[in-house]
Amino acid sequence: MGEVGRKAIRDHLIDQHREFYTLLPMVVLGAVDADDDVWATLRAGYPGFLHAPDPSRLRVALPREGADPAEAGMEDGAAIALLGIDLGTRRRNRLNGTLHRHAGGFDLVVQESFGNCPKYIQLRHASFIRAPQQSSALPPHTGSTLDDESRRLVEQADTLFVASYFEDGNGRRIGVSHRGGPTGFVRIGDDGWLTIPDFPGNRFFNTLGNIAINRKAGLAFVDFASGSLLQMTGYAELVQDASICKPLAGAERYWRFRPRKVVWRPDALPIRYDMVEWSPFTLNMRGGNKAEAASDRAQ
Repeated sequence: MGEVGRKAIRDHLIDQHREFYTLLPMVVLGAVDADDDVWATLRAGYPGFLHAPDPSRLRVALPREGADPAEAGMEDGAAIALLGIDLGTRRRNRLNGTLHRHAGGFDLVVQESFGNCPKYIQLRHASFIRAPQQSSALPPHTGSTLDDESRRLVEQADTLFVASYFEDGNGRRIGVSHRGGPTGFVRIGDDGWLTIPDFPGNRFFNTLGNIAINRKAGLAFVDFASGSLLQMTGYAELVQDASICKPLAGAERYWRFRPRKVVWRPDALPIRYDMVEWSPFTLNMRGGNKAEAASDRAQ
């Protein structure tokens, strides 16, 4: 990946990406708190809440959100990661860098910027049910393990987001990325570990490379119908012997995650998503069951 990486990973935003970010109603962020735990989170805003005044920075107009465990890692000067993903078009681009606070939110000064392919992104239509700056009136629930409601969300999920990071002589680098697959592609074992398949993609291995160096990771699952958000931080590991995992069509390898801190935030997001269409790559893993996909769209 040395040659490819030098071409695909840039230290600035190209014009196409600068235009793309202004169109988004939602963004995914990855941050590390004072305990060195990494969290993935989703935040929403009317299109235009992200914009790039120049190629070296992305301006993010977001208020502080005290109920979000990732907020503790978003202080001035912190390293953070950002994933811009448009579930309505399957476009996604990523960047990471340094956060600089200002009155209206923060600027993210670009360290690395690159695109990702549209594979395994289910097509969804977004709509706001309240003003983005209006926080949920429902309090978060915290724990160390998944309760019944959390387990149901994970077991029915076709999408998750994962944050990871490593540190070297150049400082801390955080990444946050998307994972998608057929309903139930994430499996919860009797021991509480989550097993996640890795399907063919860009083969950048940003997330898996981070996990190979530093086992700390953070996962976020969204209830697209209710806006509830499940966030967890814990430990991840690459599965060396795939025979211990229940096979899933299309998976090239597997990794596992054990939650250590779990936060359930009901109605966390002011945005809702309706399923429009399954990714064709996901459908291939489901055996191309178009009747099942049509039923899912009807729901």
